Amino acid sequence: MTDVEKYHESLKKYAPKQGLILNKDWNIVKPLLEGLLANGARYGYRSCPCRPAHGELKKDKDIICPCIYAKPDVDEHGACFCELFVSDDWNDSKVPHVIVPERRPIEKIMDF
Repeated sequence: MTDVEKYHESLKKYAPKQGLILNKDWNIVKPLLEGLLANGARYGYRSCPCRPAHGELKKDKDIICPCIYAKPDVDEHGACFCELFVSDDWNDSKVPHVIVPERRPIEKIMDF
């Protein structure tokens, strides 16, 4: 089993404890997990691969996966910003798959 597959298995167990479920589409999930693992190696924490990280834990706490925006995104849109975490209805195509708007405040994005 690869590191990505091991991470996937652990997230499948962890996500429900956070009130989240994983996207069932491996073509979406696999590159996100690869990005999370790469960020973990690079920064020492697994920041969202869909957002620019500062490389400083203090500045990136809000985007450590699952980020603080994931649950509100799933509740409102059926998926989080990067589509790693989704609702059952989203996985079953019972809700439209829309582009989830960025919730992270612009100050945090632009503070480089």
